[in-house]
Amino acid sequence: MANRASNRFPRESSAAKEGLVENSGALMTDSSIDLASLLCSRLCHDLLSPVGALSNGLELLAEEKDPEMRKRCMELLEQSARTSADKLKFFRLAFGAAGGFGDTVPVEEPKALIDALVAGNDRVTLNWSLGVAVLPKPAVKVLLNLAHIGIEALVRGGTLDIGAELRGGAAEIVIRATGPKIAFDPVIGRALDGVLDTGELTSRTAPAHMIQQLAAGLGGGLQYALSEDALVMGAVLPG
Repeated sequence: MANRASNRFPRESSAAKEGLVENSGALMTDSSIDLASLLCSRLCHDLLSPVGALSNGLELLAEEKDPEMRKRCMELLEQSARTSADKLKFFRLAFGAAGGFGDTVPVEEPKALIDALVAGNDRVTLNWSLGVAVLPKPAVKVLLNLAHIGIEALVRGGTLDIGAELRGGAAEIVIRATGPKIAFDPVIGRALDGVLDTGELTSRTAPAHMIQQLAAGLGGGLQYALSEDALVMGAVLPG
């Protein structure tokens, strides 16, 4: 896989510094605010379906009198509530600060989140190869987001292989999605490469852009290789 150089955020000009916003003791630039907004939009987009199903299910339950149908409504409500909770937990660690953890996260946490994300989708098979008990929090964010990209690429199902280890003080992550059809937006590829044009930053490309910036800030990088039936993504993050 050819790994292209990653670009960091440009140094702020004096004019840009005048627009800095102080938030909880941290300074945020307009660029970081835009990225945060797009990540929020992505989260809302992914939660819209299960939360909408909850609302519809409650309306049906209020009108339904047949015991069997009410039982079915309750099952659908439980499924939608579980899906919503699983996605919130996933995005809390994939996008957010996840303050409940320290500098490292047990690998069982991201494993459980990804397992839950594909639960009920019998077209996707997960294989794990985790050579460590804990990973640095930035590595976990990269792993979760790359895995999410891999899951979305398997539009007709397939296999998702996920590996992670620590070598020489650096976290190494590999995600391999294989299936009969791989759907991978080249714009996301440019985000992973760090060459995304500003006008191409959307809620869909924001997660890839975020982890590219995260990797570059640590002195590491991302890479990917795409073929007709496979998408392989990797990351090296120095400790």
